[in-house]
Amino acid sequence: MSAGDAMHPGLNLGQTDAETHARAGHDLFGFWIFLMSDAVLFALLFATYGVMLRGTAGGPGPADVYKLLTAFVETVVLLTSSFTFGMASISLKHARGIAPITAWLGVTLALGLAFLAMEYNDLATMVGDGAVPARSGFLSSFHALISLHGLHVLAGCLWIVVMLVQLCVFGRDGRVKINMLRLGLFWHFLDIVWVAIFSVVFLQGLAR
Repeated sequence: MSAGDAMHPGLNLGQTDAETHARAGHDLFGFWIFLMSDAVLFALLFATYGVMLRGTAGGPGPADVYKLLTAFVETVVLLTSSFTFGMASISLKHARGIAPITAWLGVTLALGLAFLAMEYNDLATMVGDGAVPARSGFLSSFHALISLHGLHVLAGCLWIVVMLVQLCVFGRDGRVKINMLRLGLFWHFLDIVWVAIFSVVFLQGLAR
């Protein structure tokens, strides 16, 4: 491993020139800025939820609509998808072919879709029971936070599909590896946000 490889912020790009490593660093720095702006958006929704938590307007509260077991299963599924994406990243760095990479990405995609299906079922059940966003400030802030995270996971799943296509077309070249780095940052960011949602929204909501 060369000094450039050791200094690279993320996956080893292999024996490439200094220009490739510099470009990767700039690309990742820009994506970090995007993630920080996205984190601000989620922080605002968390703050709104905290303010609106008691604003039930006589409607259902957290204890009436939250299903802790389902939320816990969703958490396990999403955290497992973070592990499988990590295995895809390791395969990208060390494997000779693309088969292990695509296999792990496929498992990650399946887990992401399973998470979305469970989340959609939870929201549909709430709406069927009358816990719609227009019912109260609490419900509107809850639906906004959960739905925004779900849209991000959906975007991540679509991105995984694009990565699978790129791997099949271009193989393990530098551009694909950089895209995998950015996708990894995005996917793990979504896991961190969901852990915050599970801890702040579901656990603390039921404790009130």
